[in-house]
Amino acid sequence: MPQIIPIRDLRDTTKLSEMCNATNEPIFVTKNGYGDMVVMSIAAYEQRLEQADMHAKIMAGKAQADRGELLDGPAAMDRLRKKYAAD
Repeated sequence: MPQIIPIRDLRDTTKLSEMCNATNEPIFVTKNGYGDMVVMSIAAYEQRLEQADMHAKIMAGKAQADRGELLDGPAAMDRLRKKYAAD
């Protein structure tokens, strides 16, 4: 369940830091009863970035497959061996 706090609670930075690090979810901050910003720990932020990066790579691979740009297994392995072969 998302945590929602009023903007005045940002004054207690120690408590806010503890809340952010106790959960892997963002904390939603409201101002005058409306959503204003989101606060999260660095660990949670980095995890979200990694997930977004992985999703983008998966979608790029799917787009390649949809265009018919596929290699069979042995051809892919040969290509990788040539690329990373020690000179």
